[in-house]
Formats: sequence, structure tokens, C-alpha cells
Amino acid sequence: MNAAAPCGVTRSILGQPWRWRGLANVDSDVGFRPDSLVDQLLMARGCARDALESHRAPTIRAFMPDPSIFRDMDKAAERLAQAVEHQEPVTIFGDYDVDGATSAALLVRLLRDLGLKAGTYIPDRLLEGYGPSADALVRLAEAGASLVVTVDCGAMAYEALQAAKDAGLDVVVVDHHKCATSLPVAHALVNPNRLDEDEGAAHGHLAAVGVAFLLGAALIRTLRARGWFANRPEPKLLDLLDIVALGTVADVAQLKGLNRAFVAQGLKVMAGRRNIGLAALIEAARLTRNPTCTDLGFALGPRINAGGRVGRADLGVRLLTTEDEGEARAIAAELNILNEERRAIEQAVREEAEALLAAQGNRAVAVIAGHGWHPGVIGIVASRIKERAGKPAIVVALDGGIGKGSGRSISGVDLGAAVLAAKDSGLLVAGGGHAMACGITIDEAKLDAFAEFLDDRLAKDVAVSSDTRALLLDAVVGPGGVTPALVEALEAGGPYGAGWPGPRVAAGRVRVVKADIVGNGHVRAIVSGDDGKPIKAMAFGSADTALGQALLGAGSTRKLWLAGRARIDDWASRPAAELHLDDAAWAD
Repeated sequence: MNAAAPCGVTRSILGQPWRWRGLANVDSDVGFRPDSLVDQLLMARGCARDALESHRAPTIRAFMPDPSIFRDMDKAAERLAQAVEHQEPVTIFGDYDVDGATSAALLVRLLRDLGLKAGTYIPDRLLEGYGPSADALVRLAEAGASLVVTVDCGAMAYEALQAAKDAGLDVVVVDHHKCATSLPVAHALVNPNRLDEDEGAAHGHLAAVGVAFLLGAALIRTLRARGWFANRPEPKLLDLLDIVALGTVADVAQLKGLNRAFVAQGLKVMAGRRNIGLAALIEAARLTRNPTCTDLGFALGPRINAGGRVGRADLGVRLLTTEDEGEARAIAAELNILNEERRAIEQAVREEAEALLAAQGNRAVAVIAGHGWHPGVIGIVASRIKERAGKPAIVVALDGGIGKGSGRSISGVDLGAAVLAAKDSGLLVAGGGHAMACGITIDEAKLDAFAEFLDDRLAKDVAVSSDTRALLLDAVVGPGGVTPALVEALEAGGPYGAGWPGPRVAAGRVRVVKADIVGNGHVRAIVSGDDGKPIKAMAFGSADTALGQALLGAGSTRKLWLAGRARIDDWASRPAAELHLDDAAWAD
């Protein structure tokens, strides 16, 4: 790996150094060798040389663990198998986000294929809040349910699960959020992030839908051993990987190990449009090609989320489990409308939150609160604040002295563990999460004390993360090297996402031929190198930033290095490559 700064950039227009991620310089005049390039991309992201073959085309077979390594997995599978055999009334209790919806949909569809029609219960975000409540579980028991499976929730539901047990209701918890030392009472609690987990802890990066998939595999194996399929076909669990891929990407789970296989294979299943609801959602999102990993995170996931944020919480599960094309199209259209409503609400809250950001001073974690903010968009706004401030952010919607908050973290800073510690210290009414995200309930009077607690606990980690901040590059090419062939070669190292970042290239040296502001503050530029070949560059949301202003004011004489993601622009008659910019640096 070349230790020198790529393109000699030690301080860019955005004030950061450029560093090699681990990929050697690529000479655009020589052309690309996809196999060699992919190997370098994989190794730059931590793949060992002896694991290259399995990572080039990740398969479920190569990465799937024995489900029995997880604590309580066999016990959970046995209880579900009993329910299938005896046709018990079962309810899947999910969360209102994409991970919860996909987890619930996976189990509902699998149980349906096994001959058991399970009910679903998705709590209302505003009226009931996150996770199972004692009232909800007792009502399900009174309605006749003998087994409830909670998905993407339940790991911290002590009171609710005790009430369920007292009511004679068995509960199986399928979760991935951080656990405390003591666990709530449950028939079985399957969670790779249990503190007493052994081998299963290596899979703590799984989304809840991934854990649900493993439970599905354990259930089929249990029923097979009992002879259940002697006169019945076995369900094809792999056909549900499209749902698993959607939940994994939308929950920003790290795309390493088994998650890479889930997404890579799930995208193949999704391309076949086997799920009626997903097919309708793809159509509603106006995707004319097969969905990509980016589409899951930015087109499909937000629409599923919109139901739980500003609409009806159960819309996502209903869409993903329906077998009626008309119903699927109607729900997809409704989610599309709700997503537009969510965007408008989000923008209003984001503008207010950004205005309050300056008052945070030098706190390690931005804790921003406001009255009247819609709780359904605070997680998205927290993500935007995190990106703007370069540090973890928690956004709190206040109502009557109590706040509901959602947080997002940065690499190397475990926000979920800090929130659990704050809860144990009496600063929170409720709280939980994982390393990169959290949810809290807090008394307004304790906001400052909570922010100070986070500052004391996380300041060092945030400082280390900030000090090591640099723009990581995978390749440097001439402007003429930004081609569809380059994009195709780089994409072969995917799927990309959290924990497996998409490749970033630098191109230069270039002159700005034309630059203007388009859309909602985006800067579009046409640039050209000495070879005279023009390429389009987009700097999204940058009109009021140093990057956007540099592009707009560069003129045709000063030269720049550009750094960003090479993408295919398929709006024209012939597909062309363009750069989506993350940064730039003066070349003279």
C-alpha cells in the first residue's frame, strides 16, 4: 500500500487529508483487470487473502453458521415446531421500522408455508412506543394467543414479559439490540448480543431479520427431524432472502460475513419479483431496473419506514405478506404518499435542529431537543446532524416534559452501550440500542445531565475518531478513466454498505467547464482534464458548503482533484459514468 497521500492531498477543500484505503494506484491507460481489482477492494476492507474466494461471490452455504450455536435457539425452534404441529394461535410482535417489518414478514410467510396462519401486532409509534408493553401482551393472551414471538424488540422488556408469563403466555424473543446483564423472563431469548453468548457473539452485527432467518432454518430442521415433511413439501427458506436483504441494509447492519451473503443472494431473489408486495413497492419507487443495495437503503427502505413513522404501523408487514396484487399496489401507493409527507416533516424538523446545533458547543455528542417535533422523523434527523457535525447525535422530541429520542453514532463510538449505562445511572426513563444507533425516553429536566454524562463517557472515543478522520480512496484515475467499465469493475467488490464501504476514486486533474445549482441545493459540474474528455460531477446538498462554493467559483483556469463515487447515469440514451463527490482539492 502506498503510504503517500493520494494526489498529494494533505488538506482538502473540506479540511481533511486523503489516504489510501489499501488499493494501489490504478493506471487508466493500462485498463482494468476486474479479478485483480476486486481482490484489492476486498482486502482493503479487511478480507483475508485466504478468504477471497468466498467473499468474491458470497453464498449462504459459505457463511451460514449452525443456528444451534446461539443460546436458546433450539428451545425457540422446539416451541415454534410445537405450535406448528398443534396449530396453536401464534402472534408475531414486531417493531415499526423496516427491520421489524421484514422480521415479522419473514416469520409470517414461513409459518404460512408450514400451514400455520400467524397473526401480527405492530405497536403504534406515537400511542404505544417501542417494543412490547404489558397491556398489549396481556390483551393478546386474553384474545387466545398461546405463543408470541417478538422480533426486533423484547431484549429489555422486563415488565411486559413478566406480565405475559403471569397471563400464561409463552414469549420467544428474537432480537439483536444490546442486552443488560440480567435478561427478562421469556420462554426463549435469541440474541447474538446477549452478554452470556459464546460462539453466537461473532454474529452480533446481524439485523433482527437475520436472526429471524436463522430461527427459520432451525425451525425447519426441527420439523424435519420430527417427520413433519414426510408428506409435505419443505418451504424454500432461501426464497425469503429478498426480505432479509431489505431489512439488513435498511437497518444499516454491517455488511460483513453472513450479512454480505444475505444481501448478495437476496438481491438475486428480489430481481425475480417473487414477493408481490416488494414488486409493487419497486414499481411505486419507479425503479425500472433490478434493485441495488443503494436502492434498498434509499428507495425501498424509507417507503416501508414511512408507514411506521407518519402512517399506520402495520402497512409494511401487510405489504410484504400480502398475496393479493391489488392490495399490494394500494399499500405501495399509500406508502409512497406517506414517504413524501415524511420528507416534508423531516425537512422542517431538520432545519430547526440544525439551527440549535451551534448552541451545543464542544460537546462530544450533540443532544438536541425541541417541542412539537414529530417522533417519527427524529432518527433520520439525528443521522443528518451526525453527518453535519461529524460526531454522534441524539435528537429528542419533547412533549409534556417527556422526550422521545433517537441517536446515531460514528465509527468507533458505541452509543448503545453509553445509553444503557445512562439508564443504569437513572438518567433515562428507558433506553437501548446498538453501537451505531439508540433510542431513549427521557425527562426533559435531565437533558443537560444526560448530555454531560455522554460527554464524560464518550469524549475520548469521539476525539480519537475525529483525529483519525480522513477521506479514504481506493483508486486514482484520469478523467477519461471514469467510465461505465470502471463502475462495473468496482461494483464487483460489493455489496457495499455499512462496514463494507463503497469504493471511492479520485479523478484529475480537471478544470470546471460549467457549474450550477440544481434541485434542492445540489451543485452540478461539467469538468474536463487535459485529455479533453468531459465528465459530470454531482455534489449533493453542497451549495452552501466549501465544496459547492469551490466548484461554483473555480472558473476554467484553476485545476482540481475530485474524489467521490463513480456511478452510472442511465437517464441518457447511452449509459455514462459520473462522479458523486465527497470532496475536492486544489491541484495547483
